[in-house]
Amino acid sequence: MIIQDLVSIKDIQQEFHKMYPGLKMVFYRSKHHDHQGSDKAEEYTSDHILRDIRQRHTEGSIEIKPQMTVKELEYDFEELYGLHIQIFRKSGAVWLQTIATDDWTLAKQNEKGLSLDKEEIVAG
Repeated sequence: MIIQDLVSIKDIQQEFHKMYPGLKMVFYRSKHHDHQGSDKAEEYTSDHILRDIRQRHTEGSIEIKPQMTVKELEYDFEELYGLHIQIFRKSGAVWLQTIATDDWTLAKQNEKGLSLDKEEIVAG
């Protein structure tokens, strides 16, 4: 994933969601600590471009691997690019912050999100 000033939040979110359809990435004004949530009032809308919300204007790419934990991914965005993100997992019809499961890999989180989605379809 390429991180550049002129990329929009929406572009990053869509690229991430294509890789992990059971997950979504949300951007915030302030950072959070491990296993802590972020306040909805701090959330950026998807029409912002990275230049306007970043604290570090380093450009580059970030490799998002299935074996990375949520905590590692959130840390990398913070440390490398000054971007405050939170990963959410689909749980039926709602999206949950993964704060209790920050130590799970992206693959495990995604699998759980997709399996809960399928359970709801079968039950519905």
